[in-house]
Amino acid sequence: MLEVSHLSRRYGEVVAVDDVSFRIDRNEIVGLLGHNGAGKTTIMKMLTGYLEPGDGTIRVDDLEIGRDTLAIQARIGYLPENCPVWPEMAVADYLDYQAALHGVAPERRAKAVASAVRRTALADKLSAPIHTLSRGYRQRVGVAQALLHDPDIVILDEPTNGLDPTQIRHMRELIRDLAQHAMVIVSTHILQEVQAVCDRVLILRAGKLVVDSRIDALPGSAGLVVAIEGDAADALRHLPAVSRCDLQADAGGIREYRLDAPAAAAPSIAEAVMRAGLKLHALRARRNDLETVFAEVNDEVAHG
Repeated sequence: MLEVSHLSRRYGEVVAVDDVSFRIDRNEIVGLLGHNGAGKTTIMKMLTGYLEPGDGTIRVDDLEIGRDTLAIQARIGYLPENCPVWPEMAVADYLDYQAALHGVAPERRAKAVASAVRRTALADKLSAPIHTLSRGYRQRVGVAQALLHDPDIVILDEPTNGLDPTQIRHMRELIRDLAQHAMVIVSTHILQEVQAVCDRVLILRAGKLVVDSRIDALPGSAGLVVAIEGDAADALRHLPAVSRCDLQADAGGIREYRLDAPAAAAPSIAEAVMRAGLKLHALRARRNDLETVFAEVNDEVAHG
């Protein structure tokens, strides 16, 4: 179990992480989302013991970062966004060396390397110098080194960066496999990857944790989306069932509005549009998916 309590970190006057708390259990796959500067990288560096928290605590079972940092690091497998490798080394030599750094016993290294190679599909590249590999294969080498010591916690920063569609599918399968024996934290800018592979999402905004939810129970206001040819703002805002009406897009005179209104109000909304002499192009329930929630929490800061 990983427990983060009231975690904060400043860089001078800049607050990078502001009073963040969450808990992750074994076998969970958790996506860490946020725009650049939201605090994702700083949190990952604190989780791995690279940075000390300014305030708050990070616990792994009965261990705590600061007091037991080395013991916690021994239980973590980490893939940074730009994985540091020795480009002149062959893949097999690099993984053997990394296994030694991870503290894998000499008699177990060959087996550990073979397992990591099998799980990341690197068998045909073992003798190749790393500098000759494509970005996608280098990414796989980075994942392989994170798995060598069979960690309890796997932290992957942009794991599908540079991968082709087939490799992305393989990476998703690998992440699900890892979660059979460990907790997995995935930081990415790609919402579809979190939606596809994660059980839960943590969304950061300006250093604060603004959403902590299972993917299948994402928060979001009920509402409708309506596309109308012409300006229908006044007609929509005066309806009793509509508590809020926001213009989302205007393409070629067809305006899309986001309405805070129950689904049962759809017939009265369509009738009001027709009475106003406007053409109705679409009327649908607003999707309560990750993309919608992410846009909404960031719209709040834009309009707040």
